[in-house]
Amino acid sequence: TMSLREHALSLFRGALGTVRPGPMLKRALMLQGDGCPQLLVKGQAFPVKRDLYLVGFGKAVLGMAAAAEEILGDHLTRGIINVPLGIQESLQRAGMQEMLLKPHSKIQVIEGAKNNLPDAEALKGAVAIQELAKGLTADDLLLVLISGGGSALLPAPIPPILLEEKEKLTKMLASRGAAIQELNIVRKTLSMLKGGGLAQLAHPAQVVSLILSDVIGDPVDIIASGPTVASSHSVQDCLQILTKYNLLHNLPKSVETVLSSSPTKPTAPENYSHVSNIILGSNTLALEEAKRQAEGLGYAALILSAAVHGEVGCVATMYCQLIQLVCLGFASLRGGPLSDELRRNLQLEAELQIPGLDLEKFLQALRELGPDRPVCILAGGETTVQLQGTGKGGRNQELALRVGLGLHKAQATGASSPQGRCEILFLSGGTDGQDGPTEAAGAFCTSGLVAEALQEGLDVEAFLRNNDSYTFFSQFQGGHHLVVTGLTGTNVMDIQVILIRA
Repeated sequence: TMSLREHALSLFRGALGTVRPGPMLKRALMLQGDGCPQLLVKGQAFPVKRDLYLVGFGKAVLGMAAAAEEILGDHLTRGIINVPLGIQESLQRAGMQEMLLKPHSKIQVIEGAKNNLPDAEALKGAVAIQELAKGLTADDLLLVLISGGGSALLPAPIPPILLEEKEKLTKMLASRGAAIQELNIVRKTLSMLKGGGLAQLAHPAQVVSLILSDVIGDPVDIIASGPTVASSHSVQDCLQILTKYNLLHNLPKSVETVLSSSPTKPTAPENYSHVSNIILGSNTLALEEAKRQAEGLGYAALILSAAVHGEVGCVATMYCQLIQLVCLGFASLRGGPLSDELRRNLQLEAELQIPGLDLEKFLQALRELGPDRPVCILAGGETTVQLQGTGKGGRNQELALRVGLGLHKAQATGASSPQGRCEILFLSGGTDGQDGPTEAAGAFCTSGLVAEALQEGLDVEAFLRNNDSYTFFSQFQGGHHLVVTGLTGTNVMDIQVILIRA
């Protein structure tokens, strides 16, 4: 029998495989016919009357473009993509040839946005994309590839605003505590291409956007700041935010010029009938594949939610309680009443406000699984870590370590003796293969992890106080608990796998 560790790693890799750009595009995209060819996307047909162009921006776009060019062949007239600095070299080094464009490709690659911040190179790429879009006719088709990280790779401030001025304004807003949604509204308002700008420039050409989502709930107007989606915000909203953070009176001249010349009254809504936005890959898709594979391995598998978010400590507590519930279920052959204490504990569910998570229903489903099958619980999303220390780590490694500590404490207080009779494994990993500034994608823990670490002289709580989860996992049992995939060339947030067997 495979160990839980082997199962968990295989499920994580299976989930990744289904959202890798190449296979994903090949499942969704086809070119049909020769006379007047048609582009088929997930069964929708788009006629290619004259020329077919391609543009793209984001962390996963290089692999998407390589697959697209293979599918489109000679029908592709020309393309331009903006991708993160150094990505071609990284993929080359990792031996991921299938994610790289072939020599003599018709697609021009521009690398920019060092450290995921807009810079001169990203601006150069954005301007090239803007020029291409402007020149299109009603008979042309523009295929747009979008993935997370696309916002920083598509900076094109409305003239006369300079990139530095827009950045400075964004930094000032952030330092005054503006939320990411507020920052995005201001960015979109001052941008040529975001908030539907790209789609409008490409009009009257047919625009087909293929999107890989890295945002909870897959809101197309938020992913990469929605360059091909009608913006739901106006100049008024932007002015309100600047007023709220007391910035209206020390704006750069250029920003004042743009804001005062923009119509404050809503103009006739622009026409987006020439645009189709299609989500190709998402966290949900990855979780469904992992569930299918878990069932194949004999687990009773349940998806908790694809929208888990919140502070990493709270999320860890929720997972620990969930694990104890399952073990309690095993102990009472899933028939006995839930202890009141655990019920009280599950108020966390309300505090975290995770969309689509209904624990009552989830527990009911658990009860119906029958007592003898091992259980696999899957979830996804993105947690946040409030940094207190100076250590090295990432949100996934910290989550795994906190769950390990929570399970250890529960065992020590004897609050959940049933847990002792269960074999438990918890894994959390980032689908892009990079968790924080480390080469690990994440890590996994078992209920015995903390006790074993103490025997090795490692104090888990001290590592957590210093946000030093990576150092802990590197030192503990020779790094055996780290999940290392290398760069994956995709990104649909994080995935958690919980395996429990009696």
